[in-house]
Amino acid sequence: MRILFNLLKLWIRLQFPTVRSLSTEDLDRWLSDPSQKPPTLLDARSPVEFAVSHLKSAQQEIRDLSQDEAIVVYCSIGYRSARVAQQLQQQGFTNVQNLEGSIFQWANEGRSLYRGQQLAHKVHPYNAQWGKLLQPKYRDLPDS
Repeated sequence: MRILFNLLKLWIRLQFPTVRSLSTEDLDRWLSDPSQKPPTLLDARSPVEFAVSHLKSAQQEIRDLSQDEAIVVYCSIGYRSARVAQQLQQQGFTNVQNLEGSIFQWANEGRSLYRGQQLAHKVHPYNAQWGKLLQPKYRDLPDS
């Protein structure tokens, strides 16, 4: 699974060469540093996926941001968010990064997830095929 995930991340970087990537480790360090202004976290997944869990303080729309404000976009594995990051760049946003491995990698590493302001423990798997990239304990299966 790890090899497949790494190949997918490489493929995404090749598909979107102008989009900068940010590792989950670097984002976690950034969010934990009180001396740094945190980035705006933009969740590029569907509202149904977002409702299951998301990163703390993430939003699904950009509101009133200057074009040089730090934005980190994420989705399930990084493809949809890379596409959104590229679109933001085309709209003139200059400090946009794609979270490499996105919420699946974030969860697989045991990092905090939220549903609203409450801690969450599952992630929407997007679909059965892509959900296999999530450790089983983090998959939110239908009717569970």
